Amino acid sequence: MAPRANWKGFLRLSLVTCPVALYPATSESEKISFNQLNRQTGHRIKYLNVDADTGDEVPNEDIVKGYQLEKDQFIEVTKEELEEIALESTRTIEIDEFVDRSDIDPRYLIRPYYIRPDGKVGHDAFAVIRETIREMDKVAIGRVVLTNREHIIALEPMDKGLVGTLLRYPYEVRSEQEYFDEIQDVKVTKDMLDLARHIVNQKAGRFDPEKFEDHYETALIDLINQKRAGKPITPKSKPAATNVVDLMEALRRSVGKEAAPAKAGKPAKKGRKASAGQKEMLMPIEGKKPKEAAAKKPAAKPQRKSA
Repeated sequence: MAPRANWKGFLRLSLVTCPVALYPATSESEKISFNQLNRQTGHRIKYLNVDADTGDEVPNEDIVKGYQLEKDQFIEVTKEELEEIALESTRTIEIDEFVDRSDIDPRYLIRPYYIRPDGKVGHDAFAVIRETIREMDKVAIGRVVLTNREHIIALEPMDKGLVGTLLRYPYEVRSEQEYFDEIQDVKVTKDMLDLARHIVNQKAGRFDPEKFEDHYETALIDLINQKRAGKPITPKSKPAATNVVDLMEALRRSVGKEAAPAKAGKPAKKGRKASAGQKEMLMPIEGKKPKEAAAKKPAAKPQRKSA
């Protein structure tokens, strides 16, 4: 079952309109999270709203927003004043223009959402808008009001639905010049480029997120399983850092390093995939080893529970 929609309204292209629902395309809830505890009692920590100067607790009804002009000087803004200037949602994603995907700087991308028809009506109009975008090989740029703010949204076809990605405004993107101006102008020789290209060709592939494992998340799960089973935690030795002085020598050694696995002809060891349902690895049975429990799992790959 799909999660509850974050937003419901209409998708409009000129005079063609259809009801749609917008759902989050990503989730952080599957990751391991921690509570803060009192080490002495084991109880959870509770935070209170207190006055920074008096230390007195402040009830929620007395807390207002304030914009800081300078140290210890604020302009108070009430909830009613914010509501007065809040944009009234038209509940409509209005498509303004169509652009090439390459025109959108990746720095402007914020968050993806899935968009699908809402209810039993409007599927024909939705399909017309979706297939028009697909046929033209363009990205539709529109506007949508979420949480009282108007956002730019880029719409692209995906299977039978659409993916809508919120975009940043220009004032939210920092200029690269303040970071790149001090980078030295270095002349790269042809020999260096040839060696580097050879390394790239050896490591060329196709992006598949299933190949990547969240090693930190896996380590957290192993740590919790070991502590749950009452096993001692032994710190692992860290590899010594190596300083490379000769860049050409480092490139040559890199070429040899990347070529070695191919000569050996041994299959690469497969790591546990992040999509294998890492939450299920936390075992309630005390003393059972993680590997033994994993061996009893069915061959089918479990799916993460969507948020």
